[in-house]
Amino acid sequence: MVNITINGKKILVKENTTIMKAAAENEIPIPSLCYLKGINEIGACRVCMVELEGKDKLITSCNNVVEEGMVIYTNSPKVRKHRRTTVELILSQHDCQCVTCTRSGNCSLQKIANDLNILSIPFKTELEIQKWNQNFPLIRDSRKCIKCMRCVQICEKVQGLNIWDVEGTGSRTTVNVSNNGKIEESNCSLCGQCITHCPVGALRERDDTEKIWDAIADKEKIVIAQVAPAVRAAWGEELGLTPKEATVGKIMDSLKRMGVDYVFDTTFSADLTIMEEGNEFIKRFTGGELKDRPMFTSCCPAWIRFIKSQFPHLVKQLSTAKSPQQMFGAVMKTYFAERLGVSPEKIYTISVMPCVAKKEEREMELFYGEYAGHDIDTVITTRELVKMIRSAHIRPDTLQDIESDRPMQEITGAGVIFGATGGVMEAALRSAYYLIKGENPPVDAFKAVRSQGFNDNEGLAEADFIVDDIKVRTAVVSGLGNTRSLLEKIERGEAQYDFVEVMACSGGCVGGGGQPIHDGEELAFERGKNLYYLDENAKLRFSHENPDIVKLYEEYFEEPMSHKSHMLLHTKHEKRE
Repeated sequence: MVNITINGKKILVKENTTIMKAAAENEIPIPSLCYLKGINEIGACRVCMVELEGKDKLITSCNNVVEEGMVIYTNSPKVRKHRRTTVELILSQHDCQCVTCTRSGNCSLQKIANDLNILSIPFKTELEIQKWNQNFPLIRDSRKCIKCMRCVQICEKVQGLNIWDVEGTGSRTTVNVSNNGKIEESNCSLCGQCITHCPVGALRERDDTEKIWDAIADKEKIVIAQVAPAVRAAWGEELGLTPKEATVGKIMDSLKRMGVDYVFDTTFSADLTIMEEGNEFIKRFTGGELKDRPMFTSCCPAWIRFIKSQFPHLVKQLSTAKSPQQMFGAVMKTYFAERLGVSPEKIYTISVMPCVAKKEEREMELFYGEYAGHDIDTVITTRELVKMIRSAHIRPDTLQDIESDRPMQEITGAGVIFGATGGVMEAALRSAYYLIKGENPPVDAFKAVRSQGFNDNEGLAEADFIVDDIKVRTAVVSGLGNTRSLLEKIERGEAQYDFVEVMACSGGCVGGGGQPIHDGEELAFERGKNLYYLDENAKLRFSHENPDIVKLYEEYFEEPMSHKSHMLLHTKHEKRE
């Protein structure tokens, strides 16, 4: 333990603790812009400088550790003057049009500037302007970039893709796509983690909300929306609703008030995905196809982009099942269109997703009968949903908990947990057990694949399950950097599995790149607990027991893996050139 003094307060802290952490543990806040614990501790922004008694120069608090007898001042006149000048210099190279910025009101730079009472910028404004493809799902505005390097580090250290890099020197230092490349030609997975870790609005998703308003205004269109399981775990955070208040039924109500004609829960098609993917796994497993390499889940489009560019020879190991988003779109434009007696062209499908990569996934084409188009017409993130609620001037406290529309209304707890790491695997194993044994397993028999079973250093949970004399080796991995490590182990023969679930974002979809941003906080695992709570209290917890799924097969698809389901609910994955 080390004795130090901060702002006149005597403190006892563990050795090797950073000054910033020591201060925070004693309720003394030190502002920063670039710091991310364990990821970006480089003191780039210089906002966290503090004064150390006996030293002429200020020091960074984020990467300097405490020493016995230190006397530190976090808000001395010298510190305040330096901090103010530093922020003014940052603002001189930042587009300060805050009212048109997606992060207005939720911006670390804006807050610090307000706290320092900066009312004008005494330095010449020089904004960097880089061209960017505005049609790409991920948008970078170079005029807002503050060179904090967070995006560089999160992409390198956590996701292992190195999409961003630093170029130039001195005042010309900037961040750009690595090797001066174009973002659309890069190996970007569109996980969106650079967006959620950017402290300002330099990175954002492409805004597609106006497309939806236009569709709602078009009297020729029947607008149908679906809401992903993970959205219900986070949408209320920006609207002042508690997890218990922020039900999926209130999202349905908000969409109806906006003018959407039909609203559904993507949890339904998560159950549908389990029926297809579970049966596919059993067929491939018993057929001997998985002796050398496992079958990988195919629900996460960021993971799909990753494997297609990084491990293209393993693409054939992906499940052919479409994601729940795409399955629902296909069902809307075939089965549901027929029930309504309208052509698929009149159906306009919307997805509310926790993910940026889903915007690119919607480009997947649907060919069936005489119809050629897309399963999904527009995808918006959780953040865009909140924008639309505010744009429609809907008071969150007036929303009612309404049911989704029929005939695809029933959902199960198995479908709900799709949004959390390990949820797809657990849901699939629940139904795979039933398909093999003809009876349900104990409902919590496969909890070992949940995130609490993770090796934190590897973001990995491994478990073997034995059904009669059949042994199934499973793994669940979260984060693309961890995924790369796991795939390399499989390639070297150091690990062998039959079934592997991959989620690109740490914690799963609940921590997706389209979820509400809380700078410096990681809420994925807390949100995941909410989904598991909903599962535990669901009246149905097995996908194969969903009566509306059973009815869908009886009336339309006949059975899982039938010719019709293969045509509509499956796809062929190709490696990405």
